[in-house]
Formats: sequence, C-alpha cells, structure tokens
Amino acid sequence: MKPKTHPKYEPVKFSCSCGNVIETRSTTKSMHIEICNKCHPFYTGKQKLVDTAGRVERFRKRYEKIKKES
Repeated sequence: MKPKTHPKYEPVKFSCSCGNVIETRSTTKSMHIEICNKCHPFYTGKQKLVDTAGRVERFRKRYEKIKKES
C-alpha cells in the first residue's frame, strides 16, 4: 500500500444517550450517538410513541370506528 493514502483505522468508543458504550474500530474519532441496539425499539420490542398534537389518539379513534363497523 502507498503511504499516506489510507486513513488510520483505530479503536474508538461510541457512547449512546442511554449510557451504553460500544467499542469498535473506525476511521472516525469517538462519538456520541442518540440511539443504539440496547435502546432502539426494533431490538428491544418496546414501542415508543411520540404523540404530537394528539395524532396518535386521533388515529386510534379512527381505527376503533372502522373496527366497530366491521
């Protein structure tokens, strides 16, 4: 390989907002990430709904009406 062509591939630590620390190797420096496999709803099975202006409740009411009519 030619010198000074490839970036350095060093061990780094990524820290999540939930407190999980992931040790891996990367060309980037250590970073703070918002979500990881320990807190992501897909992997944990826990669904987190962010209700903005009652949208979730309106959807549930609409779905209940359709379900009752059937």
